[in-house]
Amino acid sequence: MIELHDHKIKRLKMRSMRRGIKEMDLILSHFAQATLDQMTEEELVNYDLLLAENDHDLYSWVTGAAAAPPEFAPLIAQIVAGLQVPRS
Repeated sequence: MIELHDHKIKRLKMRSMRRGIKEMDLILSHFAQATLDQMTEEELVNYDLLLAENDHDLYSWVTGAAAAPPEFAPLIAQIVAGLQVPRS
């Protein structure tokens, strides 16, 4: 069964909000709200694969405690960039 684009985005946003640890709920739900609507189909597939990863691994990649696997490194960098607070 083929998933409609809008349904995929809604599903990914929901999966981003309902993680195993609260920190990843906050980080990924913010990222999903800000970027999923503009992502290509290929980017959405990669994000879906990222969401299948363990939350503790994701958290260590986002915080820089561990290097992200090459297939997720650009996406993790995008997530981290979205967390940066501009300095005044």
